[in-house]
Amino acid sequence: MQTIADIMTRDVRSVSPQESIMRAAQLMDEMNVGSLPVCDGTRLIGMVTDRDITVRATAAGHSPDSTHVEDVMSAQVRWCYEDQTVDEVMEQMADSQIRRVPVLDHNSDALIGIVSLGDMATKHSAQVDRTLEEISNPSEPDRPQLNS
Repeated sequence: MQTIADIMTRDVRSVSPQESIMRAAQLMDEMNVGSLPVCDGTRLIGMVTDRDITVRATAAGHSPDSTHVEDVMSAQVRWCYEDQTVDEVMEQMADSQIRRVPVLDHNSDALIGIVSLGDMATKHSAQVDRTLEEISNPSEPDRPQLNS
């Protein structure tokens, strides 16, 4: 069976929780990505997405140069280990409706990579269509909706 180490992207960049969301957006632009792992040293503590920056900060009127990544990031992060099977992680992605999963070293728990649905589609022969379908199902809002 193929493991995550076989298909993951190893050259992953992260952002500190104390960085501004402006810097996070600049990194996303430089790398042409929509999300970044948030690390305290090598320890994964969250993920921040372009959507987090837009919805949780910009829409609320927060300044991009003074709002910290930790103020808008998602702290409940799904992650995997490099020695897990691709099929196991695909199931986790489908269950959680996520397209990217940070990869941790099994011995040190340090961030060593990231695996995306695209990595699986191009480097693994598994049934990616089913996973994409489950990821794409509408999800519940992550916070209560205000009544009009």
